[in-house]
Amino acid sequence: MPVRRRAALAHRHPSRRSTLPTALEPADDRPRGFERQVQAALDDLPPEIKRLLETVAIVVEDLPSPEQARTGGASDGWLYGLYEGTPLIDPYADQVAFPNVITLFRIPLQEDFRHPDELAWEIRRTVIHELAHHAGIDDERLDELGYA
Repeated sequence: MPVRRRAALAHRHPSRRSTLPTALEPADDRPRGFERQVQAALDDLPPEIKRLLETVAIVVEDLPSPEQARTGGASDGWLYGLYEGTPLIDPYADQVAFPNVITLFRIPLQEDFRHPDELAWEIRRTVIHELAHHAGIDDERLDELGYA
C-alpha cells in the first residue's frame, strides 16, 4: 500500500523546537484542546473535500512511532501528518481489507505552531494535504497547489 507523509514544513521552525518528550505530564490538557481544534478543522472543510472523510479515519497521536517516522522519511521523528492506505484512484481501493488512516501528530504541530490561529491553520492544511494523498494527488501537484 502506498504511504504518504507531510513533513516538508516540519523543518521550518527548528529553532523553536524543544526535545521530544518521552512521556506527557498527567495534568496536560493540551491533547483535549488539540482534538477540539482538529474537529473544528474537519467541520470547516469545504463539502467537496469533506466527502473524502467518508473513507478515511482521522487519528491523533502524540508522536510518530519509529516505524511511522521511517516511513515518513523524518529521521528526527518530526512529522505533522501521515497518510497510510490505498488512494481512491487505485482500481481496487474499495476491495482493500485495511482501513485508510490519516494520523496527525500533536506534539510536532503544537511545538512548531504555538499561536492558536497558526496551529488551527496548519492542522487544516495538514488534513487537506493528507486527504489529497487519499484522493491520489502526489506531492508535486500539492506543491503546485500550495499544500506541500
